[in-house]
Amino acid sequence: MGLGAYFNGDGAFFNWDTHRDTLRAISVYGMLSCAMTLVIITGGIDLSVGSLLALSSVTFSLLTLHHSIPVPFAIAACLFAGVLCGGTSGVLISKFKVQPFIATLAMMVFARGIAKFISGSKKISTYVKQGDEYVNIEMPKIFDFLNSRILNDNLSIVTIIMVVCIIICFILINKMRYGRQLFAIGGNENAAKISGVPVNLVKVITYALSGFFCAIAGICQAAQEYQGDPEAGVSYELTAIAMVVIGGTSLNGGRGSILWTLIGILTMGYLEKILSINAVGEDKRLILTGIIIVGAVLFQKRKN
Repeated sequence: MGLGAYFNGDGAFFNWDTHRDTLRAISVYGMLSCAMTLVIITGGIDLSVGSLLALSSVTFSLLTLHHSIPVPFAIAACLFAGVLCGGTSGVLISKFKVQPFIATLAMMVFARGIAKFISGSKKISTYVKQGDEYVNIEMPKIFDFLNSRILNDNLSIVTIIMVVCIIICFILINKMRYGRQLFAIGGNENAAKISGVPVNLVKVITYALSGFFCAIAGICQAAQEYQGDPEAGVSYELTAIAMVVIGGTSLNGGRGSILWTLIGILTMGYLEKILSINAVGEDKRLILTGIIIVGAVLFQKRKN
């Protein structure tokens, strides 16, 4: 924030619209960061979050736009698909002892393939083919709602959804036995087993929860873009990992906090916005982001 006050882009940083738009822009990444925080605390990784977002985005758009499925059923179907895909990764990791990197890499490719298959590798929009021509159908109200703002247009709905996801993670990590089990597994998996922690079950639940948050992010992504894009979410997993790492969650597992992940989310989001309003090119933004990520990891190692 202090950096933005100095490099304010001719006063643009002091305009509330800048902050509102920044929070809206990072909301989907924030939901994926919730998923990634849970996984990384266990000492794992989830490379499939971007692909699961795309699968959810396409599924939600197909069901609501092209098949006129009631919104509650469409949302339930997306959440079920996300939980199923995430849980499958968890089973591969816990029961079949596949490395998290490999298991989620396979799920990343698989989910992206499913998204392209069910969409015909095309964006799912309001243009639907009927006979030999395309017609423009009416956009369901849920898209406008999720893409709307409240409090006199000062706060986006997707930002509120991100905050709810963070609150859910905070309760899971800090107020429930499940959270203590996460840290136990990440700290020393063998010791956790000896202590009676159901390691395999907790891992499956963790990756299923990751898929759940990815599904929510995918629905919000579809609403923001007014379409389901099978190419959505490419490299989003890297951004989510960066936000979590900058927030101080150890890639070795056993240490982390969703509140510090929120700091990482805001840091990355505001860094991008500050560079943008000061007309810094994307190439320089990427270079600076890479330097910050390396710096955060080195700081963690020194702290340890």
